[in-house]
Amino acid sequence: MATASSGSVVKEHPRAVTAALSVVGYALVLGAFAGVIPLFPDLSRDTVVLFSDLIAVVNTLAFTTLLVGWRFIRRGDVRKHRAAMLTAFGLICLFLVLYLWKVGGGFEKSFVVQDGQFLSQYAGIVEPLYLAMLAIHILLSVLAVPVVLYAIVLGLTHTPAELRDTAHARVGRIAVVSWSLSLFLGVVTYVMLNHVYSWVPRGHEAMLLLLAVPAFAANRGDDE
Repeated sequence: MATASSGSVVKEHPRAVTAALSVVGYALVLGAFAGVIPLFPDLSRDTVVLFSDLIAVVNTLAFTTLLVGWRFIRRGDVRKHRAAMLTAFGLICLFLVLYLWKVGGGFEKSFVVQDGQFLSQYAGIVEPLYLAMLAIHILLSVLAVPVVLYAIVLGLTHTPAELRDTAHARVGRIAVVSWSLSLFLGVVTYVMLNHVYSWVPRGHEAMLLLLAVPAFAANRGDDE
């Protein structure tokens, strides 16, 4: 996965580049939730629902592509592995645009279990289970950002031979596990929220808090 010259600043300082890109990503997400990034036009309720469906499709494709990419590298096919992982990264970038637009121009949803729905008699268990999966999904999404970016930066700036002397393989394994689990839980919670149970519109404050805590912890980790 090499395209840059040996004198590239990015190649010489992958950690610094990763940290900078991570901060930009965190700032965009937190800014969208806080409403301080007025970049996105308002969305109607139906469009927010459509965006939720599109995001689920994109995440499912990204999850599948990640697993395919992992399978390719297990077989030693570096070229196909590179193509699959860059495709997955491109899909995640598309997800980020759709997600920020949905949040910045629309609204978030609160999970509701109504009488007569699947296992509604166990709502006291279903709701905490949903929230736990959502929290893990969000936490892994936040923590995976620098790991994924670092693996991508190394892969794009080093030849396959050079990568053997870097942390690319080790970091890549962590990235695939955390990223895949986050995507999987994201799809599961999407299905629960939109197709099994119900939802009501809500503000951004609760989600902003969920995002701010792990983001702060991740930034602290980069500084140490």
